[in-house]
Amino acid sequence: MSEKDDDLSMWDEALDEQAEAKAAADEAQAVELEELTEDAPISGEEKRKLDAILDIPVTISMEVGRSHISIRNLLQLNQGSVVELDRVAGESLDVLVNGTLIAHGEVVVVNDKFGIRLTDVISQIERIKKLK
Repeated sequence: MSEKDDDLSMWDEALDEQAEAKAAADEAQAVELEELTEDAPISGEEKRKLDAILDIPVTISMEVGRSHISIRNLLQLNQGSVVELDRVAGESLDVLVNGTLIAHGEVVVVNDKFGIRLTDVISQIERIKKLK
């Protein structure tokens, strides 16, 4: 058997594997999951586990916008420099938890401190779609 025949044989095997994988993926079926309800009672053990999760610290940050600049331009920045962002004035801010977008909001001032009023919370389904 020549080297060319070996290469063709390997290609045939690879194409067969790809076809089998596609067929297996086509056979996959959606699974209906039970919707969680607040009516279900929580046992003491489940409450203890939930309390442990609720105490985990996370980092929340607000993003006004982003910009991509070269290191040369970055090094030339000084007091009074203006960096153009990818957002227009008045557009909502992104609210991120551990780097994951969870909401959009607007800046407010409360007791002489800045805050964020959430205007749109991203649904779990949308967050899961962005992971794919």
